[in-house]
Amino acid sequence: MNKTEISFEFFPPQSADGVEKLRAVRAKLAAAHPSFFSVTYGAGGSTRERTCDIVMEIAAEGHAAAPHLSCVGSTRVGIREILHGYREQGIRRIVALRGDLPSGMADVGEFRYANELVEFIRAETGDTFRIEVAAYPEWHPQAKSPRDDLLAFKRKVDAGADAAITQFFYNADAYAHFVAEARALGITIPIVPGIMPIASFSKLARFADSSGAEIPRWMRRKFEGFGDDAESIRAFGLDVVTELCKRLIALGAPGLHFYTLNQSALALEIMRRL
Repeated sequence: MNKTEISFEFFPPQSADGVEKLRAVRAKLAAAHPSFFSVTYGAGGSTRERTCDIVMEIAAEGHAAAPHLSCVGSTRVGIREILHGYREQGIRRIVALRGDLPSGMADVGEFRYANELVEFIRAETGDTFRIEVAAYPEWHPQAKSPRDDLLAFKRKVDAGADAAITQFFYNADAYAHFVAEARALGITIPIVPGIMPIASFSKLARFADSSGAEIPRWMRRKFEGFGDDAESIRAFGLDVVTELCKRLIALGAPGLHFYTLNQSALALEIMRRL
């Protein structure tokens, strides 16, 4: 496990109580010596200030922080302002995403795709930031085909991305196949699998349905068989995700990026088992 870099993702809490709880979670996860903590950015920049506040807190604690930055619904002036603010504060990582428009908003803004954002970041700030982008081993739900999605990924890499973090998945073969296809296209950047620990099957199913990630049928049936038995769901989820991580490490994954949902217990238990 020591040879595999790890990182953790948070979302910006909406309340003072949530901020305090996240500080406690962060302190526990920091003991695992992650390479960075990332912080999500709401649709259309809806959490801009809260994201920035959490990123600054993380940096002040002495950890590398990587704010998410989405471009849909944004202007070049607005993105430039954010980038320059982060640069002045010593932030050196950005997770660059297309993002989603908030419900009811029709104007996509001055950027259509993440590769345009990556290109803009490079043009504005040179090599100031290490840029992470998203990758989809089971392909993006809005892509016309797996090939189109792979080519969209390549455009982000060609625009200047340094590394990629994948959508969560539970099929290691999908990751291995995606990486092989990316390498065949000449893509050499690290492709880090995104890991979603499982605390609740109903919550996981909602995430999967909205993101296009697949929950294998055998997993669904097993979870459904547990009904409301939360302890069995947790135990089975830990077994499944630990085995997935072992397989990914064996496949040569350069790291593991945990989608924590602002919790520490499951990620820490998985790492203990690894």
